[in-house]
Amino acid sequence: MAMMRKLKLQVQMTVDGFVAGPEGQLDWMTRNLDEGVIGRIVQITDSSDTILLGRKMTDGFIKYWEAVKPESPEYIFARRMVDTPKVVFSKTLTRVEGKNVRVETGDLVQAIKQLKAQRGKDIVVYGGATL
Repeated sequence: MAMMRKLKLQVQMTVDGFVAGPEGQLDWMTRNLDEGVIGRIVQITDSSDTILLGRKMTDGFIKYWEAVKPESPEYIFARRMVDTPKVVFSKTLTRVEGKNVRVETGDLVQAIKQLKAQRGKDIVVYGGATL
C-alpha cells in the first residue's frame, strides 16, 4: 500500500496562539528569522511539492515571490516558491495570475483527500488562518 502524502501547515503564530491582531494586523510578524527557523522552513519546503493557499493570502504571496530579483539573498528560495505547483482555494475566484497556480473551487476536504492520494512529496499549507 502506498504511503499517503502528509499535509503540513507553515504559519507564523504568536506564543499565545494568535495569527493576526483584532483587525487582522500582521505588524507583529518579523522577517528577521534566525538560522534555525530558516532551516526548518527550507526543510518543510524541500519535503513538499505542492503548496496550498487561501484566497486572501494568494495575491501577496505570488506577487512577493515572483518579484524577488536574482541579486537577492532570497532568490533561490523564491524560485522554489514560484516553481512549485500552487493550489488556491476560493469560493469566489476561478482564475489567479501567477506561475504554476490553479484555483480549486470545489469542496476543500474532498480536494485535499484527492491531493493526498496522488503520488508525490508532502503538501504544505502557507499561512491562511481562514483556510
